[in-house]
Amino acid sequence: MSVSSSAEILPTHTPALFAAAVKRAADRLRAGEVVALPTETVYGLAANALEPGAVAKIYQLKGRPAHNPIIVHVDGLAMARECVREWPAGAGRLAGAFWPGPLTIVLPRSANIPDLVTAGGDTVGVRWPQHPFMRAVIRECGFPLAAPSANLSNHLSPTNADHVFKQLGDQLRLIVDGGQANVGIESTVVDLTVNPPQVLRPGMIHAESLAAALEGAECGMRNAESPQVLRSPGQLPKHYSPKARLLVLAWQHEVDLLRQIETLGLAPDRVWVLAYAQIPLGGGLGAVSVIPHDAEAYARALYAELHRCDDEGAACIVVEAPPDSPEWRGIADRLRRASA
Repeated sequence: MSVSSSAEILPTHTPALFAAAVKRAADRLRAGEVVALPTETVYGLAANALEPGAVAKIYQLKGRPAHNPIIVHVDGLAMARECVREWPAGAGRLAGAFWPGPLTIVLPRSANIPDLVTAGGDTVGVRWPQHPFMRAVIRECGFPLAAPSANLSNHLSPTNADHVFKQLGDQLRLIVDGGQANVGIESTVVDLTVNPPQVLRPGMIHAESLAAALEGAECGMRNAESPQVLRSPGQLPKHYSPKARLLVLAWQHEVDLLRQIETLGLAPDRVWVLAYAQIPLGGGLGAVSVIPHDAEAYARALYAELHRCDDEGAACIVVEAPPDSPEWRGIADRLRRASA
């Protein structure tokens, strides 16, 4: 799919602009087009989830591997239940606790979900997003939206409309600007087709919170390199990657950091550092950015900082290793895949 000119970016910051953008986006989606839309996690490339031809355009635009499934976004429990064959009690408990929000629930797919959405598998990931614009568009369309992140496959996910435009602006007709994503990394994905439930992709809703909502059912972590058909995006070994090489390091002080950089054979003035606790003064380094020492604030800032490093020509990005605690697991997962 290609277009002859750059995408139009629609603002949504007044009620009138919001309503007009909803109508424009829904019209495009009904026509089988792909539209970039904001969600609270990251921006998504949305298409009618019930139309294989529309979903195929997502794969083409992203250069997405055919074995990587796409999450289906809904507005409301009734639409979610139309996408699946079974709705177990655990799904109801998780939806009651975390929907609308950054949680995807994997369940047996219904007959109306195309093979292309699920990469040929028998399950589908369903999410009721929290972002008011995404919800309004789904309501206006009356059908669920397939919507992976609005970026080229394996590249950094976008958290604002400008990120989308820089990667895909010449391939899209419409990008809706819904502001900066307020979660900042992709949704947690939990598989309820296995017992005990499995977290396929960690996010800002962590396993302990899921277990509490499931009334004590243990939530494990599935091996990302499992040979089975993928039931969720975000399981490929390399993913969410900036253009620059990314390294995750721990250091005691600035001298220790510089020693590690030199040992790795890197030129310090080509290295951009993202730190939250052990913050170097930056002498001799390309740049230093301070990210908040709070998991939720860190997640909101992470991708934007990595995009900025790429824009400024970093050869290597060194990220201070995050804490080893439940609320940081989603962030640690993204950094591990970005550095693979």
